[in-house]
Amino acid sequence: MSEKVFSPVDLGPVRLRNRTVKAATFEGRTPHGEVTDALVAYHVAPARGGVGATTVAYLAVAPEGRTHAEQLVVGERTLPGLARLADAVHAEGAAIVGQVGHAGPVANGRSNGVHAIAASPMPSPLSMQMVRGATERDLTRVTRAYVDTARTLVRAGFDVLELHMAHSYLISSFLAPALNRRRDRWGGPLERRARLARQVARAVREEVGDAAAVTAKVSVSDGFPGGLTTDDGLELARLLEADGHLDALQLSGGSSLMNPMYLFRGETPVAEFAAAMPAVVRWGMRTPLGRGFLKRYEFKEAYFREKALRFRDALSMPLMLLGGINRLDTMRQAMADGFDLVAMGRALLREPDLVARLQRGEATSGICVHCNRCMPTIYSGTRCVEWSAGEGIALAR
Repeated sequence: MSEKVFSPVDLGPVRLRNRTVKAATFEGRTPHGEVTDALVAYHVAPARGGVGATTVAYLAVAPEGRTHAEQLVVGERTLPGLARLADAVHAEGAAIVGQVGHAGPVANGRSNGVHAIAASPMPSPLSMQMVRGATERDLTRVTRAYVDTARTLVRAGFDVLELHMAHSYLISSFLAPALNRRRDRWGGPLERRARLARQVARAVREEVGDAAAVTAKVSVSDGFPGGLTTDDGLELARLLEADGHLDALQLSGGSSLMNPMYLFRGETPVAEFAAAMPAVVRWGMRTPLGRGFLKRYEFKEAYFREKALRFRDALSMPLMLLGGINRLDTMRQAMADGFDLVAMGRALLREPDLVARLQRGEATSGICVHCNRCMPTIYSGTRCVEWSAGEGIALAR
């Protein structure tokens, strides 16, 4: 099975050199909303380090869809930099994935200078503004923006487009009953709440055809009351599979808005996280509600495996396992379980060359301890705080 991990695999129309993917982790290296040398270096490192593909995180389809103002919006202005980034990754033998998304209620409207949108109106703990409910016109515009973004990324040379349908982003907010209180054709039973996810997947596939692989990040569970349950997630996955517009699903979980530690597990760096946040959010984290925001979940290797196995049993389409994967034996088990690829985040942030070292037999596991102190660094350039001088990936200037 270790040989299978490092064997080539077809992801739709794209051939990957092996079955490992650097998962999307916000890089914090676009201070002016453009590709920088530091962002290129961030992705070249795991590409040179042996991954099959590396994922550029949070490529926003619209200005109000950014998590904050420094995030990159895909368009003509950013196309040359994205093409340079794709060329640099390809030169190392890896494929490049663009995570395409609209942050919805996770967007900081105050930072972006435009109010965020979601399935239904709600207060934003990030901007201390009201998030407005998306109109029919908004949803038509956003769907077109996904199409335009997909077209631009294909022009830039991206191999895979990952549609973000999890973590309480816009599409995910429609899926979660607690965040979607609509009484129109976009709310109610799951089949209606899934309308936007299916509409975007269909529109993107019709635009790109076989010029790129199209995948989606979906939730095995949102991890908060009124969020998407595992049963709902399975129903959504069945609908997406039946539609036939996606080449694979990446199985994630949690909510950037309601319960981020459900995704990360391990230590909760509350003090460090609060210190890195804007003053108004820092104040909010001192309240009883704020103190409960970063919940404590014990870390366990491949912590989504149990729920993900239900998806594997129910679906025939390719699936990608995610969730604290740090060891070769875990990767072997994923292959034995029938998963087609494994996605790794923090392990590769700590050791960008881990995959190559595992393949050469120089290591059997990574050295990341999942202390999660990398999380607060997303505002200043995502990095492992255990890096020694000269060891880390370049930061943005």
